[in-house]
Order: sequence, then structure tokens, then C-alpha cells
Amino acid sequence: MKNTNPPSNEKPSVDVGRRLRELRSERGLSIRALAEQSGLNVNTLSLIENGKTSPSVSTLQQIAAALKLPINAFFESQSPPRNIVHQKASSRQTAGFAHGTLADLGTDFSRADLEPYMVTLELQANSGDTPIVHTGVEFVFCLEGQIGYEVAGQKFTLDPGDSLLFEAHLPHFWRNTGEGASRSLLLLCPSDERDRPDERHFTPAT
Repeated sequence: MKNTNPPSNEKPSVDVGRRLRELRSERGLSIRALAEQSGLNVNTLSLIENGKTSPSVSTLQQIAAALKLPINAFFESQSPPRNIVHQKASSRQTAGFAHGTLADLGTDFSRADLEPYMVTLELQANSGDTPIVHTGVEFVFCLEGQIGYEVAGQKFTLDPGDSLLFEAHLPHFWRNTGEGASRSLLLLCPSDERDRPDERHFTPAT
């Protein structure tokens, strides 16, 4: 039988508020308790859970750190770990934030030593004032816009098609330096499976 429904061009998005409520409830935490642990306002958490506001990447990472989870825990999955992951662009989950979007390109992958992300950043979004340091290596490939990186005191400007590969123990920062949104492929390759480089990338010092 033919499918008469026209294909949708909309990519599925993550319901961050509902997912946050689920993760908080699983840990038996009240909104007030999570607010104390994350350093965020109860009101802010309530608005996020009820879908009244979208958290920034840094705010979401503060919540993830308080829940002792990586940021990709907000990407829902019912599947067991796999050694082959194929994602169609039309079905990839994307989490929307106040200053951009984050797509986990390795959902359900069985290895913890590779974390691939598609990162979209709005104008002037940045990693904060505290240098990022973690194990392993990091690779950035600019797809759209312009991204500025500072690694061990050296400054690099990435335009579309430019890439940057470096040892991640070198202190580094990132910033959208273009005149509009930027989009990049970010590969985090920690050498220690206990390391959480995504937390360092998206959590400013408090």
C-alpha cells in the first residue's frame, strides 16, 4: 500500500524540558534540590521543564554536571550500544538552545573514546573565560560562518573548509567570531574514558 503522507522536511528535535524532568525524577531530586546543586534559579529550571524557555548550552551543561551526566544524556535513545551507527540527516535528533543547537552524531555508539557533534552557534557565543583542558585530541571542521579558537596562546580563525587538530591538554577557548551563526563538526577524542570533554567545552566557570 502506498504511503500517502508527504515526507516531512523537519528534523526531530529533543524535548529538553521533558527530558530534564525525566532525568531529575529518575534521581529522586526536587526542582529545588537540583537548583541548589546546579547553582541555577528554581524559576529557571521550572521554565525549562515546562517548555517556556530554551536553555543556553552552558546552562544545560550546568544541569548535566549537577546530574552527573554528559550533555548527550538529553538525547533520547531506546537502543543498546552499537558498533555501527548510521544516521540520516532527516532523522537526526537536534537539541535547541538559546545560543545555538547541538546534534550528537554518535548516539548509541559503543565506544567512549570518540564523541562526534554538529555544533551550531549564534553570534558571539563562546566557551567562557576559563580555558578548556581535557585528555586526548580534538578536531574541529568549520562548515559555515567563522569560528575563532585559541590554543596554548595561539589564535586561529576557521572559515568554511578550514580545520584544526590539536592535543586537548593544551588550554583552549572557542568563540563564534563571524557576522552570523556558525556551524562546525566537533570531534572530541578523550584518551581516558572517565573524562568528559563535553562538560569542559560547554560549562563556563561559576
